[in-house]
Amino acid sequence: MITKERLLEILDKSKPDDTISWYTEVILSVLILLNLIAVSLESVPSLSSKYSIIFMYFEIFSVIIFSIEYVARIWASAAKKDTVYSSNLGKRFSYIFSFTGIIDFLAIVPSILALFIVSVDLRWLRVLRLLRLLKISHYSTALEDLWSAISHERSSFVAALYLFAIALFFSSAMMYVAEHNAQPEKFRSIPETMWWSLITLTTVGYGDVSPLTPAGKIIGAITAIMGVCVVALLTGIVANAFANQVARRKAILEAEVANALLDGEISEEEEEKIETLRKRFDLSEDHVSAIIEVFKDSKKS
Repeated sequence: MITKERLLEILDKSKPDDTISWYTEVILSVLILLNLIAVSLESVPSLSSKYSIIFMYFEIFSVIIFSIEYVARIWASAAKKDTVYSSNLGKRFSYIFSFTGIIDFLAIVPSILALFIVSVDLRWLRVLRLLRLLKISHYSTALEDLWSAISHERSSFVAALYLFAIALFFSSAMMYVAEHNAQPEKFRSIPETMWWSLITLTTVGYGDVSPLTPAGKIIGAITAIMGVCVVALLTGIVANAFANQVARRKAILEAEVANALLDGEISEEEEEKIETLRKRFDLSEDHVSAIIEVFKDSKKS
């Protein structure tokens, strides 16, 4: 009989020496990617009509696997240690209402809805099924890292967004005044002009709407320059936030290792804390071992 602790290890991000967990991670990741391919191909009318049975059976198979995984994660989440809840029920609800828990639920609910609601728009179901890509968050901390990085630099990020909003409203209002009479069908109002302003500020430039008057061209040039500055500012803030986050994680782990080595040895409890931090920060075992060796050598000298 498999224990909750062992099942949690299998379903979580795999360790290098855990073959079963590694195979589980690979199989589920491949199934997620195959689902994305299947959903995309199913939107092609010729392929959808020709291979509808294959698509249907593959979807049923996928839903069964994802449903088993979802139920298994709910049961195994009671063995989690890095949570504020002490009861099994609390730990399970913590997973169910977490980001990954909600994504796991949304990975299966569209297909179940299709069985009971005949009038549902299949295009919306396909879009919801594409959310299965986010299930890879179980094995990658990319989204969590992005949110954490922006959260730590939120004051700078909000300030940059504020500048972007000023540029958006100012350029939209000015362009409306300059181009409304020349192109009333394209610049009917300030809200409609915001489409042009947004595309110009983000330096995308679709070319579907462009100024014709001299004043409009001048405003367009200024808007483009403002866009380069503001977008570069936002990009720089996010990049700097990621760099700071990596440095912060390293500092936290080093502090934990230094504290553990105060008596010259790392106890089992201290080793468990370091391992928890390693998993949480998605660091390799070699990286952590190198940090421990450096601190041991510095303590000897």
